[in-house]
Amino acid sequence: MVLVEGTGGSPCVGEARYGSDMARWVALLRGVNVNGISIRSTDLATLFRDLGCSDVRTVLASGNVVFTADGDLGSVKGVVEQGLRDRFGYDAWIVLVPHERLAAVLDGFPFPSDPDRHDYVVFGSDDRALDDLVADLALDDTVEQVARGDGVVYWSCPKGSSTDTVFAKRAAAARFKRTTTTRNTNTLRKLL
Repeated sequence: MVLVEGTGGSPCVGEARYGSDMARWVALLRGVNVNGISIRSTDLATLFRDLGCSDVRTVLASGNVVFTADGDLGSVKGVVEQGLRDRFGYDAWIVLVPHERLAAVLDGFPFPSDPDRHDYVVFGSDDRALDDLVADLALDDTVEQVARGDGVVYWSCPKGSSTDTVFAKRAAAARFKRTTTTRNTNTLRKLL
């Protein structure tokens, strides 16, 4: 990714001068449209376009953006987070996932689906945080199931209990706020 000055002095994603590393990405924002941080999907898409991203598509109103950008994970993540902070005035951070990885994440879901359950994937930008999330976890596996995956934690719980279970309470702890975000597997299928 090449950072260039855009209009108004804000950073943009520009095309590389010596070739292109254009890749399809999924930005998963945490805490959007809850706790007083409201961002309309159209405004979110406009920001990504203003940053120089192409093929921008928002999915649902919960902070999911699929887009194409030039650069590696660290540089794209940094530009997007700063753009969110500058435009919307909150302490923004994202989990950035290569789009092609989503299929493997979904294929790796280890628990059987059931119409009475919700299936989730917890994405993390820090493997140590994901390890801490599942460390010494005492679960009733007749209620919820949790398994560590590659860069994710898989979780299945009964419908209506996604804020009440042992794992839900741990995942909601402040120490995981900046490094993890959770998505329902149905949302992930839409992102694909």
